[in-house]
Amino acid sequence: MPVSGYEDLPLVSLGHAVAQAISLLPDIQKYADVAKQNCKEPAGGLTIDESAAIMLHTMNWKPIDKTLYVILNEALRSKDGRSLKSWFLFLKIFLTAFHKLPSIQRGTAYRGCRLDLKEYYKRERPVIWWGFSTCTNSIKTLESEYIVGKTGTRTLFTIESY
Repeated sequence: MPVSGYEDLPLVSLGHAVAQAISLLPDIQKYADVAKQNCKEPAGGLTIDESAAIMLHTMNWKPIDKTLYVILNEALRSKDGRSLKSWFLFLKIFLTAFHKLPSIQRGTAYRGCRLDLKEYYKRERPVIWWGFSTCTNSIKTLESEYIVGKTGTRTLFTIESY
């Protein structure tokens, strides 16, 4: 379901925004502080907090299934909208930052994983993902062994932007 309810909230600091998620991710404040320390001169008109919100979303920590990326996407995909409410202040700052970034007007983006997902996704059928997914505009980037590599079981998504 589409996300709504965060739009009219005030834009707050990253520290304040993640405080509501501490019960879900006890170390989130620590990682938010690290992200802010690494965002001293953000580009693209972003504030330090906005840039750090994007960085925080992409950070990995252990266990991997307890990272912001994983837990937030679980809430976004949940049929129970209540699980998303603790993320509203973070979504406000995160999406405010994204709206400041240049968008791809037309082109192709790629997403891949090391799983066989053909039973879940049919070729040429539209898909709506209710989560944030990192993509690239370079197929070579996906072929990196760090991402999906060139061999083994993999699924590649080609996303056309019009």
